[in-house]
Amino acid sequence: MNQKAVVLDEQAIGRALTRIAHQIIEKNKGIDDCILVGIRTRGIYLANRLAAKIEEIEGKAIAVGEIDITLYRDDLTKKTENQEPLVKGSNIPVGINNKKVILVDDVLYTGRTVRAGLDALIDIGRPAVIQLAVLVDRGHRELPIRADYVGKNIPTSSEEKIVVELTEVDKIEQVSIFEK
Repeated sequence: MNQKAVVLDEQAIGRALTRIAHQIIEKNKGIDDCILVGIRTRGIYLANRLAAKIEEIEGKAIAVGEIDITLYRDDLTKKTENQEPLVKGSNIPVGINNKKVILVDDVLYTGRTVRAGLDALIDIGRPAVIQLAVLVDRGHRELPIRADYVGKNIPTSSEEKIVVELTEVDKIEQVSIFEK
């Protein structure tokens, strides 16, 4: 793949997350009964960053969990040596029944990852509402799913790929477009 452009640098990612944090607080009239749940892998780091920004703004902490959607994927490809899916597990520190759950992911593309995340959440409990926050929405939906909070809309062609790199995982902080 050939890198075409860097569309978000470290500062732009920070600004986008700050904006999303403010929108979450405003839409939910505070953070009472709210929980952020990051989708493995990069969604977890984004959820933790949003939690820090929300705590900075509101002066109180918001619960953060992580969810593994491996077994809920309809395109399961990553397998272990014995041909079983590689499951890393979910960790949600509080019950989600009757809570406002904000599902967090890095890129919204076809909607299949989010659908898997919704299925996983519903298996855990029954939230009052589920909202979706993504750093990047690139279009090309295959399912009727839309984000409630979007850091940046980046229209792409199907020959392009959005790559989100975060310091916690990749030792670099940027969002790039690559040509396939």
